[in-house]
Amino acid sequence: MPSKLLSTFKVLVSAVVITQLTACATTYIDSFWKDQTYQVKPHKIMIIGMAKSPANKRTLEDDFVKQIKLQGTDAVSSYVILPDDKDSNKDVIAAKMKEEGADAVLITRIASRKTVYTNVNGVYAPPQFYGSWQNYYEYVYNGSVSPPGYVEETKYAVMETNMYDAGNDKLIWSASSETEISGTDQKFIKSYVKVMVKNMIKQKLLMRE
Repeated sequence: MPSKLLSTFKVLVSAVVITQLTACATTYIDSFWKDQTYQVKPHKIMIIGMAKSPANKRTLEDDFVKQIKLQGTDAVSSYVILPDDKDSNKDVIAAKMKEEGADAVLITRIASRKTVYTNVNGVYAPPQFYGSWQNYYEYVYNGSVSPPGYVEETKYAVMETNMYDAGNDKLIWSASSETEISGTDQKFIKSYVKVMVKNMIKQKLLMRE
């Protein structure tokens, strides 16, 4: 294979890899439910993100707060008002919600993870640079992309998001969603929060119609 053509091929492969690494995560809702007897909109929502990483917890809660406030509803991150050693105490949480004037609480967590395997089919024809062993060796040695007819692996986080009435502890709204695990945690969180808030707007749970 001519060196110029090989260099061009490497650039194309690199572009594909970079695009895949920088692409935004994708989120879609599997199912959701809303209590149709709940006809009011919360004035202030406490956000509780159940995450192992403190950094991800803060990012998750802060992004929800930001997006909800943009819709005209007040919100507060739990980590801002709950001491670290009290974040598992239900009585303390309830007292803080009352103190903050929060009339609803949104709790979110990763319920599970799953991997989807997709068969990518295609009619196989050896590329031109397979013609000699030297060119093929150089191609494989320097890295390659999968030819037609391979299995693609995609990982997803299955998320649970529930909102409760702080006054009576009853479930107001619940959504089960899946977000593709790709790129950074920040991109993952932004994709997920954006879709959740959009559904909350659709269900008339936020101030702005």
